[in-house]
Amino acid sequence: MYFVDNGKDNYDASLNIALETYLVENPLVDEPILLFYINDPSIIIGRNQNTIEEINQEYVEKHGIQVVRRMSGGGAVYHDRGNFSFCFIKDDDGSFRDFASFTAPVIDALHKLGVEDAHLEGRNDLLIGDQKFSGNAMYAKDGRMTAHGTILYDADLEAVNAALNPNKQKIESKGIKSVRSRVTNIRPFVDDQYKDLTTEEFRDRILLEVFDVDDRSQVKELILTDEDWEKVYEIQKERFGNWDWNYGQSPEFTVQVDHKYLFGLVDIRLDVDQGVVHQAKIFGDFFGLGNISDVEEALVGTKYTKEEIQKVLEELDLVRYIGNITAEELTTLIFS
Repeated sequence: MYFVDNGKDNYDASLNIALETYLVENPLVDEPILLFYINDPSIIIGRNQNTIEEINQEYVEKHGIQVVRRMSGGGAVYHDRGNFSFCFIKDDDGSFRDFASFTAPVIDALHKLGVEDAHLEGRNDLLIGDQKFSGNAMYAKDGRMTAHGTILYDADLEAVNAALNPNKQKIESKGIKSVRSRVTNIRPFVDDQYKDLTTEEFRDRILLEVFDVDDRSQVKELILTDEDWEKVYEIQKERFGNWDWNYGQSPEFTVQVDHKYLFGLVDIRLDVDQGVVHQAKIFGDFFGLGNISDVEEALVGTKYTKEEIQKVLEELDLVRYIGNITAEELTTLIFS
């Protein structure tokens, strides 16, 4: 097995997931590969999920949290610098969905570092007692696969809950929904000699245990070329670094919101597909002078983002069509 270093000071989720994808889609060696990465605050969305349904968009925007859709299925997870990811990349020899074989080296390493109760439970979760510290997923393409998971070492658990707590919009989606579990960091459970380690230092201890060596120089490493990295950057640009992939690839969903204003009830219903409004209907008992279909038609074809929706609404005389309401207020209702 080879280890691939993701680069010094690389905490960019879109680049790290692009690197993992490149190693899956391009067989560089005939042995398995181990990749670790740590990301700045980010939410990693499962391949078949509705991004809007999984995240607290207001919290994400306020705290500058990156949102990236990965290639594998499963649920949404929160990353920060107190969390690290491990990826085992290899030819698919029939072990797809065999989470036990891929998580065993990590569990064994954790046992040696003092986390005695770390264990696999259910299909793909690692737990201490009844608390989850790692979720795992897999992705395969053209005979290659990756089995990857997260380790909550010293993550901000309040941010985990806040970022993955979507607003209470009435959303009906065909996307796969995440199942929330009680989570814990593993730092309190490691042996005392490891409790003061940073996330990077603890990750490196896991690396030594997995390779069963005493020093980093003894780890068998695959050094990527400049040409390799250029291809990684291309994948980042084409997929994980743009809105169309991270939001626009969401399955079709509908949104229904309503509010009673002094001038009357406003009830908005949107059909969204690939992140774009395909149909809009506005109901209510307000008294409008214009034809409300003008507003509905203006929304069709708009990206389902606060910025784009508000931009369209600002071009309309909403007081004439609906009542005493601004574009910002109506946008706030849509994303409430």
